[in-house]
This record gives sequence, structure tokens and C-alpha cells, in this order.
Amino acid sequence: MREKIIAGNWKCYKTLEEARNLVLEIMNGLKPDLDRTVVLCPPFPYLQMARELTLKSKVKIGAQNLWKEDWGAYTGEVSAPMLNSLKVDFVIIGHSERREYFKEDGALLNAKLKRALAWNLRPIFCLGEKLHDREEGITFKIVERQIEEGFEGISSEEASKVVIAYEPVWAIGTGRNATPEQAQEVHEFIRGKIGKLFGTVVSQSFPILYGGSVKPENIDSLMAMPDIDGALVGGASLKGQDFLRIIHYQRE
Repeated sequence: MREKIIAGNWKCYKTLEEARNLVLEIMNGLKPDLDRTVVLCPPFPYLQMARELTLKSKVKIGAQNLWKEDWGAYTGEVSAPMLNSLKVDFVIIGHSERREYFKEDGALLNAKLKRALAWNLRPIFCLGEKLHDREEGITFKIVERQIEEGFEGISSEEASKVVIAYEPVWAIGTGRNATPEQAQEVHEFIRGKIGKLFGTVVSQSFPILYGGSVKPENIDSLMAMPDIDGALVGGASLKGQDFLRIIHYQRE
């Protein structure tokens, strides 16, 4: 059975006090016998606080980004060894907002993926199509290119440590979400592509998350799909009770 992962991406939100309260609310609301992985991805300034509060729990901490080099004169950047020293578990790479607003391309994201793996950070590699791509019927072409660019030079052993998050860009923060069937179609394609690149053993154990306006109202139907292994949650992860409901999804 593939690992199930629910990750909350807090983006650029919350003060320190608000972030602390949210971590505590989530920690206090978790069921003790949880059979899935929970990942909290707060902004950089709150990583140490979140790690300290969750250190003796099963909750994992993730960063929202990292730089492609270990060290150097890169003002404002945060590197993999820095995150490793904070005992961060996961790192998001290639989120659509990084691709769009900061113009991060396939070559840069590939370099970031390799840095994360070299420092034992587990990447959540994001990919997905824009609205015009879907309307033109080239969703699979876009997704395939993003996989090939991102995983260039990655071994099967390394690939087995990666998590992919499929996020249709047209469904992020818009209130418009892909149907479970639409998401499943792309997840199945991604799994098939991973199988072609790295073999069936890797592809069948490879967690693929869905990210795109995930809410308490749609998590159960999404998780009922055979190739959806979890969710990368944006806005709903900022509300403790909403995120707890998503974490404790019910299999339909």
C-alpha cells in the first residue's frame, strides 16, 4: 500500500504567534492512530519553531523552497544544508507560483531537486498545466515535459524518494477545482510516465498528491481515486479545523 501524505503549504501567511497557534491546534486535533503522513510547510522564519513543537510527534516539517547551491553569495536564498541542519523533512520544489512569479524553469528545478536529494530532504515536486493548456488538449504533453525536465539525471533510487504533486494551475486559489475523475486521469498518466523512466517497482510505490483547491468538501471523493495518494493543501491548511478534516479524510 502506498504512503498517504497530506501536506499543508502555508505560503506567505501568518505571524509568528498565529503560526505557533496553528501548529498547536493541528497537533492537538490529530488522532493518535493516524495511518498517513502529515506535513506542515510554514514560511522560512517559522521552520525552527514548527520543528521544535513537532519534534516528538509523527508530524513532518517541510520548507516551501530552496536554492540550487549549497553555499554562496546569494542574498535572500535558503540552501539545502541550512534546511537539513534544522531537521526539516520535506521541501516543496517547482510550485506553480514559483514557476509563474519567479520564472523558475525546468533546468533550475532539476538542480534544486538534486540538491534536496543530496541533503536527505524529501522533495515534493510540483507540476501541472495552465487553463489554456487544458483547453488546447495538451495537458499530458505539458506534464510529460515537466517530468522529463525535472527528473533529468535522477537515478531510480533517488526517484523513489520523491513525491509528485499534480496541481492544475487553473484550479489553485480560484475556487474552481478539477473533478476527481480529471485528477485521476492525470495521476494515472504521471504514474505511467514514472514507470517508463524508473520501472514498475518505483512507480507503484510512488506517492502522487493532488493540489488544487483541496477542501474538506472534496477530499473524500479525491482520495477515493486509485492513483491519488494524498493532497498538497493551500488555503484550507491555514484553518486548523479545515485542515484537520482533510487530514482525517474518509475513504469512500
